[in-house]
Amino acid sequence: MALETILVAVGPGDANRAEEMAQTSIDIAGPSGARIVLTHVFTRDQYDETVERLNVADGAEVSPNEVASQHATIHTIAERLDENGIRYEIRGSVGEHDEEIISIATETKSDLIIVGGRERSPTGKAVFGSTAQKVLLSAPCPVTFVKGK
Repeated sequence: MALETILVAVGPGDANRAEEMAQTSIDIAGPSGARIVLTHVFTRDQYDETVERLNVADGAEVSPNEVASQHATIHTIAERLDENGIRYEIRGSVGEHDEEIISIATETKSDLIIVGGRERSPTGKAVFGSTAQKVLLSAPCPVTFVKGK
């Protein structure tokens, strides 16, 4: 299977694993020449709060792509991709994290998804859910999980 497109899904808790996610992306995309779709999914509340923090003029439309491009973790990974000559685009989306990641992966015909997460007990997963776990179980392609420190 040739890798042409890799979706790197960045979430609100991924700041502490941005370097690991960037390195994993570089290690995989570099040799294959794949492009990266660097994605951040916001819940409606997260999106509205971020737009408010950006001090957007009243009534001005701001796309999820523009908001995602302002995210610190996206910046960190994008800088590393630039340094290594990896092609990428930034995509933002608003909705349920797992559903949007799967939708974008399908839309972009991604060959691989890279997600971050942390170790949780089975009870923690059952009670609080896990975006990474839902993506692992429902993705249209293989998924690489980058565990946080």
